[in-house]
Amino acid sequence: MSFLKSQPRADLKAVLKLDPELGLPFAAYHQALLRGPSPLSVAERELIGAFVSGLNACEFCYGEHAAVAEAFGMAPGVLEPLLHDIDGAALPDRLKAILKYVRKLNDTPERMSQADADAVFAAGWDDIALYHAAAVCALFNMNNRIINGLGIPAHGPDKLAGTVERLHREGYASTVAFVRGDWSEEQ
Repeated sequence: MSFLKSQPRADLKAVLKLDPELGLPFAAYHQALLRGPSPLSVAERELIGAFVSGLNACEFCYGEHAAVAEAFGMAPGVLEPLLHDIDGAALPDRLKAILKYVRKLNDTPERMSQADADAVFAAGWDDIALYHAAAVCALFNMNNRIINGLGIPAHGPDKLAGTVERLHREGYASTVAFVRGDWSEEQ
């Protein structure tokens, strides 16, 4: 049950529709950042989102985006150990460099330095990858605060499966249409 008096069963899509002037650009930004062109694959961006959500203890986003990352080809079970030990995770070193950067940005943003960016560049990433990693971190911090702040509970297994399938198939395009009013909840 959410904290919202008008929508005790609200999910993020319903929250975005509460104020379409804010919800529509928010949903469109999700679509562009997580599904648009990027040096980071969709699976990597979803993993970063799930990683940030795990660090922030947002069960809703953690569960959803971990499952979506797996649907896009991320190895099952890689995320949980990653939250405790990036170096020991079964991931390429190149991706570990991005995740170390994201963890520091998430946990101690005031301590970011050129050396943090240089480590990402040394791993073979470019300016756009650094920008996208920082943007995904920022986006999920915002998502986590909205979700936790409004008391939106994590999806149960049945709802999660449908959401993962939709996000895998359409990304956030149907959320954009839903907020605009072009898409019903049943579609």
